[in-house]
Amino acid sequence: MPELPEVEAERRRLEPAMRGARITRVVLRRANLRKPFPKGFVADLEGRRVASVDRRGKYLLVVLDNASTLLMHLGMTGSFRIDRTRSSAPADIHDHVVFTLSNRVVVTFNDPRRFGVMDLVGGEAAPSHAAFVKMGPEPLSPIFDAEALARALAGKRVALKVALLDQKVVAGLGNIYASEALHLAGLSPRRRSSTLATSTGRPRLQAVRLTAAIKKVLNDAIARKEQAYRGGRFRVYDHAGKPCPTRACSGTIRRIVQAGRSTFYCPVCQR
Repeated sequence: MPELPEVEAERRRLEPAMRGARITRVVLRRANLRKPFPKGFVADLEGRRVASVDRRGKYLLVVLDNASTLLMHLGMTGSFRIDRTRSSAPADIHDHVVFTLSNRVVVTFNDPRRFGVMDLVGGEAAPSHAAFVKMGPEPLSPIFDAEALARALAGKRVALKVALLDQKVVAGLGNIYASEALHLAGLSPRRRSSTLATSTGRPRLQAVRLTAAIKKVLNDAIARKEQAYRGGRFRVYDHAGKPCPTRACSGTIRRIVQAGRSTFYCPVCQR
């Protein structure tokens, strides 16, 4: 499933193509994705101008000139194709939503498994949408620091890797980059989450290291502008049986299952 870097990469592709343009036509090639499209979806979008293309966690937010927001989630296999042409003819059987813009750009949402989601919320309703109301801080924002992470983890007995996948702890972090950040920080995914905070909820050194590692692996992934599944530049993810990349470490990357997800880590240098 696409994680924050992949969603941010899509946002950066869509922003220059859509911002400032008017949505002249919307074509739905089916009645639903993972959920049905909201009533009046097409009529409410056509004629509106795109004010900005933002991101919250793993969601894309297309803010319109009437202050309503188009919420989009890529699901497991969703992606956008940007064509600078007048034609909106389908090129693939998995092209489900086609946006034609006034700047002669056609944006097509393709989703083979149809786990994506699109919703349209009006006015000031976006921040209170069910997807965001309990969402934690953005990991690349200044408000996400060691203190914020320690507060979120204080008293939690769950394994650290499992806690990091909780979107209430930090928004947008997924299975791949949680494993990557824990390895960079030298912390075991099995470690109890509460050990990163003192009894009063203050951050320990491990929280400082992990916060910095999360920011680094996400920023590095965004800078590479590559999809996760086309990667190969991961430190530990999907590298079970390979030598640990940490200098002077004699460990071998191991795979375990936590909360139904694969975790990759080095049992020697991650404590």
